[in-house]
Formats: sequence, C-alpha cells, structure tokens
Amino acid sequence: MRWTRGGRSPNLEDRRATGGRAGGSALPLLFMLVRSKTGLALIAIFFVVSWLAGVNPLSLLSGGAPADPGSAPLDDPREEELVEFVSFILDDNQEVWGRVLPQEEGRPYEAATLVLFRDNVRSACGMASASMGPFYCPADHNVYIDLGFYDALRRRFGAPGDFAQAYVIAHEIGHHVQSLLGIDLQVRQAQGQQPGDANALSVRMELQADCFAGVWGHSAARRGLLEPGDLEEGLDAAAAIGDDRIQQKSGQPVNPEAFTHGTSAQRVSWFRRGFDSGDPSACDTFGDSG
Repeated sequence: MRWTRGGRSPNLEDRRATGGRAGGSALPLLFMLVRSKTGLALIAIFFVVSWLAGVNPLSLLSGGAPADPGSAPLDDPREEELVEFVSFILDDNQEVWGRVLPQEEGRPYEAATLVLFRDNVRSACGMASASMGPFYCPADHNVYIDLGFYDALRRRFGAPGDFAQAYVIAHEIGHHVQSLLGIDLQVRQAQGQQPGDANALSVRMELQADCFAGVWGHSAARRGLLEPGDLEEGLDAAAAIGDDRIQQKSGQPVNPEAFTHGTSAQRVSWFRRGFDSGDPSACDTFGDSG
C-alpha cells in the first residue's frame, strides 16, 4: 500500500505497557491513610520507594501494572512503524465512513477508538486474551488488537502483506458501522429470541463487516493507495480466516453448524462485493442468500 508515516492517530490508545493486567485501584486506601499522621508517613515512604525503583506511583495507585521488563517498550522501533501504519489505516477508514455514512445512510459517523494491547486487555465487554484475535466491543465503541496477531496472520494463516493487515482493521471498523446503524443490537435481540439461529446470524453479521471492509477498500483503490497485488492480499486474508479453513487447520472436521464468521468462499465473496461496488447498500447479508 501507499501510505505516509505521520505519527499516531488521536483515536489510538496504547495499552501495551500494562499488558492488560487487571488490578484494583489503591486510591480509596490512599484517602484513608491521609486521615492519620502514620498514614501520611507511609504515603511519603511509598512515593520515595516508588521513585527510587523507577516506577510511576500514580500508575500503581490507579490500578495499573508496571510494564513487563521482557515486553517490547512503547517506543520500540520494531513496532513503531507498524503502529503508525495501523494509525494511518484507522484514520483513513474513519475518514471514508465520515463521508459515506451521511451520504448513503443519512446519519453522522462517530469515530471509534483503536486500543493496542499486549497479551490481554479489559474492555467494556469484559476481559479478553490476544488469542481471541482482534475484536470490536459495541459497549465502548473500541476496536482492540494485539499487534502479535499480524505475525499469526502471516505465519499461521499464510496471509502476509500490508493490505491483509489493513483488511483486519477495516473489518473491525465495519462492526463499528454496524453498531452505529443499530444492526448489531438487532442481531443480538434476534439471537436471544431465536437461539437456534444464533450462529447463522453471527455469520451474516461477520460477512457484512467483510463487505463494509470492501467498501473502504474501494475508496482506497480509487484514491491510488493500492499497489499491484494488494487486493489479492486482502482476498487471501479473508479466505485464510474462514471458518472451514480454520477448522481444517485445527485438524477438525468441517462443521457448518459451528460456523460463526462464514466460509472462506463467503468471506472472499462479500469482501469483493463491497470492494467492487463501494456501496454499503450492496452489503445486505441478511436479505441475501449468498
């Protein structure tokens, strides 16, 4: 892809240093200690020891955990270029939907936040592990991604390339668009009323997010951001994470009843439909039998 390095998006939140570890806040205890002279002395000792240890005492009081010494630092140049790429793709997606949503759906677009994490993370949807892969939480309108997923995408799933990485972000922003349009709420209500159709409805929602990713890809192509081979990278990524392909790689028999995201062929087809049309109205996976 043709993209420009330019720092970090204002809609990017970096939590890699904490490793997503949960912890309770010590602030209530702090307020209790302030009431006594002994407590004040303990607080002073705590701050001095923290300073000597090189740890930010405020991060400990607020419940955060110090960075794992074995993890890559936030300014690690090995990751910084990828962080800037993710920022670029995030901003470009949101700029496109900022134009498309009012024009095509008659409603304003509200920006999502992309949260970078390492290993595990707490979201408004609960704790999540990096093993789950990137995800969108409708409760806080955040996209969550551990950059290590891109290594898995390349090594485990055989889908390398920057446009493959961009497709992943575009798919999650597609879920954000669904949230803004109220589609995800309707689907979850239908799943509650028809539990036997829960997986089938999940597949339809995921395929629509693939199609929405293609809508962004259409705009990127028209603006000259794509290079030869980029579209193929995106299609390969969509195919690589189809339910049937994942089940096969895991040594399991293909079981359509367990599908939650769609087959490789379906994911490729719907991404391509959005890419070719550039029209979100072409992404009605719920009214289409394809």
